[in-house]
Amino acid sequence: MKVSEIFYSIQGEGFLAGVPSVFVRLAGCPLRCKWCDTKYAWDNEAGNDYSIEEIIQTVQQGKSKFVVITGGEPMINPDLPQLVRKLKDLDKHITIETAGIAFIPTLPCDLMSISPKLSNAGARPEETILRKLIDNYKYQLKFVVDSQDDLAEIQQTIEKLGNVDSDKVMLMPQGATRDELLAKSPMVAEMCKQTGFAFCQRLQILLWDNTKGR
Repeated sequence: MKVSEIFYSIQGEGFLAGVPSVFVRLAGCPLRCKWCDTKYAWDNEAGNDYSIEEIIQTVQQGKSKFVVITGGEPMINPDLPQLVRKLKDLDKHITIETAGIAFIPTLPCDLMSISPKLSNAGARPEETILRKLIDNYKYQLKFVVDSQDDLAEIQQTIEKLGNVDSDKVMLMPQGATRDELLAKSPMVAEMCKQTGFAFCQRLQILLWDNTKGR
């Protein structure tokens, strides 16, 4: 597998924010979101070759049972099921971070962390695939908010999906830097108060200003 990086940090986003976790960032993503903060993982060759066993050995060096498989877009990797099964054999808690553009059935995944891309990123949600992910996995939905105008599109997307548990929806400020994150957080907090959706922090930016490998 082409792996962009493996590192031990804390989960910065979602309902598990703050939990020490080992991150496995797989290379390759067909999307080109304009505010992506991991553009270095876009290319399918943007990483080093690892065998499944080498990934497992590196993951075990981290002091946590929590493993986050991210990217790039991990759900397009044909070897993902084998990697996840091997990690699950070690009793790891597995989160898969995805844009929701591909569906793989029967993955032993503890949390499917789905971040549907909106027009603010230059993309559109894959509604059919999102429904399959939501119907088949324990999930959280993280929507990136860049401006007030995004709320209508978020609510429209949720309405079209039709099977969304509102308690699993999070709104996350768009921000590639600490200053940008802090500037947009109050706006998103007010949107959360208005809708009842949870506020999604981005601790990796707040704490380390989006330093690679943190």
